[in-house]
Parts: sequence; structure tokens; C-alpha cells
Amino acid sequence: MSESADGAVSSTEAQLESASEMNERAHARELLSGPTDVILRDGSTVRLRPPLAEEVDPVVEFLRNLSPESYTQRFHGRASIDASLLEGMVDCDWLEQGALIATRAGAEGEEVVALGSYDRLRQRDRAEVSFVVSDHLQGHGLGTQVFNQLVARAAAVGIRSFVALVKADNMKALEMLSLSGFALHRELDSGIVEMEISLEPTEHLLEWVGARDHEAVVTSLRPFFLPRSVAIIGASAREGSVGGDLFRNILHAGFKGVVYPVNSSATPVAGVRAYRSVDEIEDSIDLAVVCTPARVVLDVVDDALRKGVRAIAVISAGFAEVGVDGQDLQEELLALVRMHGGRLLGPNILGLSSAATSLNATIGAVEPPLGRLALSSQSGALGVALLDAARARGIGVSAFVSVGNTADVSPNDLLEWWEDDKTTDLILLYLESFGNPKKFARIARRVARQKPILALKSGRSTAGIRAASSHTAALANSETATTALFHQAGVIRAETFAELLETARLIAGQPLPAGNRVAIVTNAGGLAVVCADACEAAGLTLPELTEESQQKLRELLAAEATVRNPVDMLGTATGEVFAKAIRIALADARVDAVIVMTIPMVSVKTERIVEAIEQVLAEDKPTKPIIPVFAGSPDRVFGSLSVSFNFPESAAHALGHAARRGEWLRRPLGTVPELEGIDFDAAAAVVSKALARDDDGWLHADEIEQLLGAYGIPFVKQHVAVSREEALATANEFGYPVVVKAAEAGLHKSDKGLVALGISDDEELEQTLERIGLPALIQQQVDGKIELLAGVVEDTLFGPLVGLGPGGVFAELIAGTTYRIAPITTRDAEELVSSDRTDRLVDGFRGAPPADRGALIDLMLRLSKLSIDRPEIVELDLNPLFALPEGYLPVDARIRVEPVREGPPLKGW
Repeated sequence: MSESADGAVSSTEAQLESASEMNERAHARELLSGPTDVILRDGSTVRLRPPLAEEVDPVVEFLRNLSPESYTQRFHGRASIDASLLEGMVDCDWLEQGALIATRAGAEGEEVVALGSYDRLRQRDRAEVSFVVSDHLQGHGLGTQVFNQLVARAAAVGIRSFVALVKADNMKALEMLSLSGFALHRELDSGIVEMEISLEPTEHLLEWVGARDHEAVVTSLRPFFLPRSVAIIGASAREGSVGGDLFRNILHAGFKGVVYPVNSSATPVAGVRAYRSVDEIEDSIDLAVVCTPARVVLDVVDDALRKGVRAIAVISAGFAEVGVDGQDLQEELLALVRMHGGRLLGPNILGLSSAATSLNATIGAVEPPLGRLALSSQSGALGVALLDAARARGIGVSAFVSVGNTADVSPNDLLEWWEDDKTTDLILLYLESFGNPKKFARIARRVARQKPILALKSGRSTAGIRAASSHTAALANSETATTALFHQAGVIRAETFAELLETARLIAGQPLPAGNRVAIVTNAGGLAVVCADACEAAGLTLPELTEESQQKLRELLAAEATVRNPVDMLGTATGEVFAKAIRIALADARVDAVIVMTIPMVSVKTERIVEAIEQVLAEDKPTKPIIPVFAGSPDRVFGSLSVSFNFPESAAHALGHAARRGEWLRRPLGTVPELEGIDFDAAAAVVSKALARDDDGWLHADEIEQLLGAYGIPFVKQHVAVSREEALATANEFGYPVVVKAAEAGLHKSDKGLVALGISDDEELEQTLERIGLPALIQQQVDGKIELLAGVVEDTLFGPLVGLGPGGVFAELIAGTTYRIAPITTRDAEELVSSDRTDRLVDGFRGAPPADRGALIDLMLRLSKLSIDRPEIVELDLNPLFALPEGYLPVDARIRVEPVREGPPLKGW
């Protein structure tokens, strides 16, 4: 037998009675006791939550109803099941014991269908875990979901590994744990296999969980996108009504399945027989679209769920968007859907469309044009505007989804569906907020490798970063976090609707450029200057063409033409000349893309230029993109050209996005490496000690050195002296010159004149101590020419951001700090070190020797690991950080900790 939690009670009883321990228990309950909704392999859903004291009997009944085989596999021969088995599980504290039950609707109301729990062992970073699933739901992935949620909660209270005792013939459990990446196990004499399960979120584990979640989510969304039958609840015969208009839109689009109108009077709609309720419909229903007033939504949804409908789309408003009462109603609606294992789109949505089934279940006046672009919008009105603008630009849509309040189905889920959808090549998102940014990043990073994702994100607020005083925090905000998230995930971010659609059109209709080098071919020199400026602003470059290309252009063009780049062919250039010049530019080895700009001329009509471009595209099939710009022409499609622009700025911005996507795809993914020299327990002890103090959370000098040292990060040699004699002895031990600083934790010392550099002897040291005071921090002086700022700041939504940029006292003024969301990969760390101003410093600036890039990359990875392992860190500043020819050395640091305010990421969106 393994250790049990019972044996640890006597040794920890005194601690458990202390006020701090009681506060810790209350804090854990607050963070971890919320419900979590999960999706099973068959697409159905269940709700996981801790069992309450009044639910002992239902849980016992569930256990007693297990089959003999399941009973034996779980309880290993226990004689009977009674309430004593659940001691510590109901109303659990999560510190010593944690438990979750899964519930869904049964014949007599809500019933328990799974139970999982852990018991902490004497070795405080270990716990014994067990779980059992109702026989009729085994094989659906419910056990995996229960286990994963226990892992998240246990890790949040400092448990680092689970011990599972599994019967050797329980192949299902052994296979599940083995597939999870947990390989360490041993078989005991009694026929029991003991498995040691690390709770470290390895890449293998995240990939495995992601694959299981993907399968489940895709299955759960199938009735929304591929329904065979749809019921419109609240479909009125009155024209102008929401339900009636939506029903007519479905008929007009030629839905390939069967659609049923439902209204209280059974009045036919558009000549189609109606029903008073879904119960009256004899056939099964895949999707129910609800268009009733909010006050009756729960009743009609309950009817639909009882009939077996598992996909519910609620058009109705009056939920979370209207305030607290609406939020309560929305939570009640979601709980109802969950109890029956369904999915909920909305509420407060415009509807959805799916080209695969010719379904247009929207209340918009614009019928989505058919194509291969999928669109999700958190705003129904802006979604309609995007559809209208897409139609005007000749962009077709494979699916449109208005997600509304995202009570359940979210953009994360839609990305999962569109990843596999063969009718979708490109994904557009309009986002107003994130629910689970880390999950979005994981899914988007995977999907973007196959299909471009473009996003327009509104709500540029700075409220996400906690009020902070460190340089790192002052240089970051929620917009910084959003930018980092999109960059790491490979999401193309547009600033306007026009930019979003124009970039989508270019990426869908042209090959990606192999780099950012652009040639401009035009008949208007002034326009070329404007375009060149726009290209530079978009991160593109205009290289001088090769001498061979220039010679060919001289032979082709008039003597007055410009041939270096931009290529100004003058206003007399014909369509034939355009075609030849374009071919010369495309063949140039220094060019990755060609922008062709023209203005209307009396001698040469725009149509002739269009024909020239079409000729090159048809005959040469170039692998480099050609971006036509017809300046001054109305916004329309020219000839067979699927991509064209009115203004050079919009063309440059779109091409810049395409070039960055190409670069993102070419670069290796990177990994989150295993780092040596990490002392998790030492770091935890430092943080616990700091949190136990009743102060503002700033770590003392010795604690900073200990915490950084626990993660293999060196620090300048230093000592806090509390007396004059101790200061003198320390300085002489270190050797002059030394640095003297005020020892107060968290203080911006240089701002207040409390830093003295280059103290050369005892006399100068004594004078300095009189000014700065005691206690004083005595440091060995280090000479470094490259000063950087490295740090971590906690964002309340995105989690820890790791940053690197120019350092010193002017760090905030200079700016230039780049951020990535933790955990960062080797690729992310390389990008931090190579970003803009940091790269120039690291290369050696103004005579300084180049810095050790490898050491700085390692530092970024260690700061990322520290921020993930110790979520209590809300601010961490290493400034200045001397980047040396060999290694690096921080000479000042500020670190602040707080109790964790939020639990682990338990919910989807």
C-alpha cells in the first residue's frame, strides 16, 4: 500500500489549526471550487464540480450501482460502500483532499456519473489519486477529463505528483495513464501497479490533451455546421419578426435538410406547417435555434433538450449583456444545457451559416456569399458589416458564426472545427475579449500552421496589467499581451476592417512571399514614392535590382525611365511593356514580391494593364505574388484578378502581413526545454516566507538572491550590512571599488539618489553610509557596457509576460522592451534577444563587445519557468542586467509576490 493522508494528520495538526493555515484553506476553496464544463469524445458534455455535504447519498448510490467489474477495479476488494468513504471529499478543502463529481440529467433529475479524488500524502508534494466512471459512460473520455481537472487543482496547491494504485488487469486505466505520458510505474506483489504521475505540464502531455479535446469539440459542433434537421423555436408568421425572418432566410438559402417552425399557436410560416412545441415534431432534431423572449428561453430549451436536441443556438437577448440578473439567467441556461450534455451557441447572437448544408440561420439582411473563408464575430452587427464588405470585394464565405455572449461555444471551439473543415481555407475572427488566452494560443498556433488566421481585436485597454511600480510592468499593458499572443500563435492582426479583408483576399489569392523584398513597377513616379514609404512602414524593403535586371529594363523602357527600384516606366508604358517589366522584376533574385501600380492614362486604359497582369499570371504561373494597385479606380474586381487594391498603403500593409506569415511558417516551432539546476522547493520556501509577512510583498535582498539562485540565475555578489563595522568588513572582503545602495525592499533606489557607485576606500564608504543610512546593501562593483532590462509581469488575464529590452535608468523613456507570454519556447527566447533595439545592443553598440546571446536566451527560458512555477510573482525586474561577452550578471533586482488571485485555467473560453 502507498502512504495515506491519515498518517500525516498528527504531524500537521498544529499547523492546520493556525490562522495562516485556515486562511490558506479558505483561499484554496475559493480558487478551486467552481464548476468546470468538459466535452466528451462523443461530443456530449458534463459538468464537473466538488460534491457538497448534502450530496453524500447520491454519490454513495452512484458507487453502489457500479458493475461488479468497475467496483472491483476501483475499490480493490473493499467490502461495502457507505458514507464514511466520502469523508473529506464533500466540501473538500483541496489542501489535504480534493474531489470532483460529474453530473448530468437522468430519469429522476440530476445524477452523478463519475467521481475522482486525491488525498495528500506525508510527502507533501505527492497525493494518491483515484477515479471511477459510470459503466455506460466508460470509453467516452470522462475519466480522462476528471483526471485532468484533478491535476490542475492539485498543481495549484503545490502537489507535484500523483500516485495511482491500479489493478494490473485494469487495462483501460493503465492505457489512459500511459498515453498521458506518465511512464514511471512498478508492479507490487499484490497484483497492483503503482504509477508515479508527474503533474508537470510537459509538451507531450499538452499535445495529448489537445488531441483528445480536439476530437471531442469537433464532434460536439457537428450538429451546428452539418445539421440534417433544424427547429426554429419562436418562428412567427409575422414579417419583420426575428424568428420569422430567420426561418425565411433558411428557406431562401435552400437548406439541404428539413426545417421546422415552432410557435405557440402553430401558425404556418411562409406556407410551412408549424408546431406548438418541439415535442410535437415526430422526427429527431439536430439543431434548435431559439428566437423567443428571454423570459421563456429556459422553458423552450428544456423542451428541446428533453427531446434529445444537443445543439442549441439562442438568438434571444436579455442575458449577461444586460447586467447581473441577465448573467444569473445565462448561467442557469448553461447549467440546463450542460445537465443534458448539450452545447450552447450564444445567447444574444445574430445566428450562424454553413455553406456545407446551405444553412443561413441568421437574422441579417445580407446573405453570406459562398466561398472558402470562415468568419466568427463577437459582435453580430459588425459581423454583418464584414459579410457585406466581403461580398463587395468578391470574397466568399464557408461559414459565419455570431458567438454573442460566448457562454459556451467560443472562437476557440470554432478554430477546432475549422481546422478539419475541408470547405474552409482561411479564418477571420472579430474579437472583443478573451476568455482563456492560453488555450486560444495553443489552438491557434496549431491551426495557423495549416490555415491562415486573421483577427481584428477591439478594446485596447491598459487595465489588464496590475497596478505596478517596476520598469517591466510600466512598459507593459494588455495591448502588449495581445500583441505577444497573436505573434506567438501566428495570428495576423489587422487594425481595420478594410485591412482585415484586403489581407485575407491577398493571402487567399496569391502565393506567400519568400521574404520581405519588394519591387515596385509603375507608370506614376509620385505614386511610387508614396508606395515606397508605405512599404517601409509595413516592414518591407525595396532592394536595388540586379545589374542584369536594370540592363533589361533600360533596353525595354524610354531613356527617361527609372530602373533601379522603384521602376518608373513613365505614363506612356503600354500593356505589353507592363507585362515585360513585371516578368523582369519577378525573375530578379533580389525580389520576393512585385507591386504593380498604375493610374488611368489617355493613351493606356486600365483594362490593358489588367490584361497584361492576367497574361503573366496565366502563362508564367509565378511563385512570387503580384499585387496590382489601380490608383483612383473604384473598389471593384478587375477582370479575373481576385486581388487588387485602390491605394498603395493598403497594398503595402496587406503584403507586409503576408510576408510576416511566410516568415512565421519558415521558422522552426521551438520547444519548451527541460532546464537543469532548478530547485523548486527552495524557490517555494522563499515565496512562502515572503507571503507570510504582513507587508507589500517585496522580497528582501537575500530572498531575491536565493530565489534567482534556485533557478540557476546568477546575481552580483552582495551583502546587507546593518552596522558601520559590518559594511567596512564586507567592502574589504569584496575588494574596492564597491557599490552602496539603500537596503529597503522594492525601492527605486537610483530615482531617489540612494545608489553610490565606485566607492574606492573606507573613508568614502563611511561618508556614503552617513548619506544613505543603515542598513545598507554593499555590492561588488561590476563593469559592463551593455545594460539590459529583463523581467516578468503578471497580467490578470494572460498570465505572466516575459520581457527583454534596453535597461538602465532610462529604460521606460527609451522603451523598446519586447514581451512574450509564458511559457516561452526556445524560438520565443531567441526572438526576445533578437528584437529591434535589444538586438543592436547585444551585437555590440558603440564599441562594446558582442554579448553572449546563448546565455541571454537561457536567462529568458529560466525567467519563464520561474514565472510559471511561482504564479505568486506579480513583478520581477532585473535592471540593469549586464550582458557580458561570456554570460550575464544582474546588478539590481526587484521582485514582488502576492497570493494567487485566480485558480488554474479550468474553463474553455
